[in-house]
Amino acid sequence: MKWLFLSLGILFEIIALVFMKKSEGFTKLLPILFVFLFYSLALGCLILVLRKMDTSIAYAIWASAGIFIIALVGMLFLNEPVTIIKIVSLLLILLGVIGLEFFE
Repeated sequence: MKWLFLSLGILFEIIALVFMKKSEGFTKLLPILFVFLFYSLALGCLILVLRKMDTSIAYAIWASAGIFIIALVGMLFLNEPVTIIKIVSLLLILLGVIGLEFFE
């Protein structure tokens, strides 16, 4: 169950970040409301995860997965540049997340 809530929390964080971009510097009301809604859901999920998982591991996976996924979303859907160094860096983040889980 902890993995479900961690996954949902990461998903909600990604959605919140996309709406943050769409808010155009917090100038559009509807995207701002969605930012607060999805960040609230994301943090609620993280709180539930912390009941069953060490804080250091949960947050490291949360943050790393969030960075990895939002970078992919940015490159694939938000017209952000794709560079070799960005791809290599994302692979290193992915290896770090895998390492945290398997060597916990």
